[in-house]
Amino acid sequence: MTFTELLGNVGWFGGAVMFCLAVLSLFSAGMIVEKHRRFRAASQQSEMFKSEFKKFMHGGEISELIDAARQHQNSHVAQVVAAGIHEYDGVRQSGGDPVASLELVTSALRDSMSETLIQLKRGLAFLATIGSTAPFIGLFGTVVGIINAFRSIAATGSGGMSVVSGGIAEALVSTALGIFVAIPAVVAFNHFTGKIETFHVEMNRASTQLVNCLFKIPETKIPELKVSGVRVSDVNVPEVVHATR
Repeated sequence: MTFTELLGNVGWFGGAVMFCLAVLSLFSAGMIVEKHRRFRAASQQSEMFKSEFKKFMHGGEISELIDAARQHQNSHVAQVVAAGIHEYDGVRQSGGDPVASLELVTSALRDSMSETLIQLKRGLAFLATIGSTAPFIGLFGTVVGIINAFRSIAATGSGGMSVVSGGIAEALVSTALGIFVAIPAVVAFNHFTGKIETFHVEMNRASTQLVNCLFKIPETKIPELKVSGVRVSDVNVPEVVHATR
């Protein structure tokens, strides 16, 4: 039986199942291509932005970091860093105390990270849905094909292969098509989920580095004293807290 003859023996219900699976396959392929391009651009631009971020960490200017973040808008790291540095720079330019803006900067970093993760995860739920439901849709087509095979037996009064082959072929094709649609969707979903976890770690690391760079804790200094006639110069020592009994 050729493929054309097989399609000719497919009932309208089985054809609807196959059409639904074909549409899901197209949507899945389009989503996989789009997410692959998005994640590849994010990885490449983040690597380029990290070099500029390192320059800022070693004494670079805030304006240069803002310009670099503007040039790498697809970078997840640049989006998070830009949110924090804009908040810090806004407080500084308004005449406020930049050191007192720690909570504002931390909140801006956290909100930007959440928004970036939402953007990165967009569409993954659709892939997961396709991967989990496509086999069951194919199984539904399988049941319909078997039903058609039995209906053919009832209509002809015989159970030869020529009678049931159309329904059985319809059932097997539906099953195979459902699995064919589900496998790429599941593989892509797991791959992209792993990439998002990596991106999340990178954003967390960049946020911590930015906060540590902007809000350095000054060392405690002891004023110059004379102890038993000996002059003690200023030294940097940590504060010691004595517990009261």
